[in-house]
Amino acid sequence: MHSGTFFDEVVKIAQSIDAAGVENLATELAALRQRGGRLFFLGVGGSAANCSHAVNDFRKLCGIEAYTPVDNVSELTARTNDEGWDTVFAAWLKTSRANKNDAVFVFSVGGGSVEKNVSANIVAGLKEAKQRSMKIFGVVGRDGGYTKQVGDCVVVVPTVEASRVTPHTEAFQAVVWHCLVSHPKLQQVSTKW
Repeated sequence: MHSGTFFDEVVKIAQSIDAAGVENLATELAALRQRGGRLFFLGVGGSAANCSHAVNDFRKLCGIEAYTPVDNVSELTARTNDEGWDTVFAAWLKTSRANKNDAVFVFSVGGGSVEKNVSANIVAGLKEAKQRSMKIFGVVGRDGGYTKQVGDCVVVVPTVEASRVTPHTEAFQAVVWHCLVSHPKLQQVSTKW
């Protein structure tokens, strides 16, 4: 039965996810807020939708100034049309005058790959972030890709079934960020329910 198998996989992931890495993210995000830094979420596809939701939660519940370029469809599509898809995140960070007090937080199934030219916009965004001495955080799947290679604190969602890496990774992005926004080090405003 597919449903039973899927939820068995969810349990395996939950039991093997890097809880210490999530705790490190909480510590890093508390430090970001303390120094007045901003948090820029980067992601494409389903991960882009997760970026929008996470921006809300970190701003509303944790008092962290957070943004994602995917919320500005006009700028995103204008840049894609005029400059190319690869540049959209790097250009956003430049225009935002991102700096060493800020951080990038990547949600991605594969984390980006230079060699395979996959999620090249994430890779370019992370290169820009490194040039600006920004911290790099992430919740990614597979082997973590470029995000894991260059990141300061990146949680890799364990792969328990390769054919379902995308749904599990995108679901656990939400699990991890909800863990963070309800973390005692971060949460400042209680939820309504």
